[in-house]
Amino acid sequence: MSNNDIMKKLRVAMKFTDDDIIKVLELANFRITKTELGAIFRADDHPNFKPCGDQILRNFLNGLIIYKRGPMPDKRASKSEDKGPKPEAK
Repeated sequence: MSNNDIMKKLRVAMKFTDDDIIKVLELANFRITKTELGAIFRADDHPNFKPCGDQILRNFLNGLIIYKRGPMPDKRASKSEDKGPKPEAK
């Protein structure tokens, strides 16, 4: 199964439009135009077909995680909050 097939299946499963996919990719700080995105979803034998690279799929999946779960919390801030005051030695 190619990256293009995976993107097509995720698009249908999530009921995403081109605009939705572009927004998800922007969550992962990846920019793509509608034209480039449309080339990924074309048939393999179409003259304007473009293979979906690993970078596009990786960024889409990372953006999808942010879209569904929210941004990853800052680890440094949570570690300092978890420690709290140290008990005094007697």
